[in-house]
Amino acid sequence: MAPGSGRHVVIAGGTGFLGQNAGRHLESLGYRITVLSRGRTFAGSVGGCVQWDGRTLGDWVEHLRDAHAIVNLAGRSVDCIKTPDHCDEILRSRVESTRVLGHALESMGVEPDVWVQMSTAHIYGDPPNEVCDESSAFGYGLAPDVGRAWEDAFDRACPDATRRVVLRTSFVVDRRGGAMDRLGLLARLGLGGRVGSGKQGFSWLHARDMNRIIERALTESSMSGAYIASAPKPVSQAEFMRSLRQAIGMPIGLPAPAFMVRLGAPLVLRTDPELAMYGRYVVPKRLLDEGFEFEFDTIDAAFDDLFKR
Repeated sequence: MAPGSGRHVVIAGGTGFLGQNAGRHLESLGYRITVLSRGRTFAGSVGGCVQWDGRTLGDWVEHLRDAHAIVNLAGRSVDCIKTPDHCDEILRSRVESTRVLGHALESMGVEPDVWVQMSTAHIYGDPPNEVCDESSAFGYGLAPDVGRAWEDAFDRACPDATRRVVLRTSFVVDRRGGAMDRLGLLARLGLGGRVGSGKQGFSWLHARDMNRIIERALTESSMSGAYIASAPKPVSQAEFMRSLRQAIGMPIGLPAPAFMVRLGAPLVLRTDPELAMYGRYVVPKRLLDEGFEFEFDTIDAAFDDLFKR
């Protein structure tokens, strides 16, 4: 019998890169998937897609009635220029969607067995050299503030009887999807070199291991609290791009001085230069202590799997 055995999992924000990956994986294990989506659904989307606005109660709450688990991935992409409006939406899309899931469960009198809540490894800020684990201090700035508010909203929203798992997730790599589309294109154009000093931390996680961590959160009753979801061997930005170039067969990667990134990122790529200029080194101490074995623990192994198979 498949591990899911027909159990119902509701994935909020499930039409994005992470949600579709996780949904396909869980479906393959026998789970029944319902996706809550703020945008339009599309052909090939995993599970039954249900419209919601992520802010108010509506007919969508009926789909929580028999939910074994909630996986909440909802939140506006941070890959954007950080205008005041965008910063506000980044915060509200996370906090309000988490709150309304809690209100919906309360209104239905439903207490799922487990709620897996997305968070961010950026909650630890951008320390240049420190290696952070779950016991490290939170950082300063927009992303740490959003992370705190997101997790606080989850603590208040989750029913008392529901097991709680928070995944402070780093950069998830797959052959396609997410920011890898952009990084892969830059590397193929010969522009995937060092950014600034190149020493900033680049914590990453293979998409298959991300799916396995979510699976573990659903099935392992002892898994509770906050976990860093990241591979155990973070690298510098320069090392990450060097490995990517080698995997795709691009021998050169032109460096990008800091001033060029600060000018070019918002003007050409329409994104925040700080996403490339800063970073963090995080390690998944709790997952390792609890015996989780990563399928891909080095960036070279991850890229070999994604680009050389």
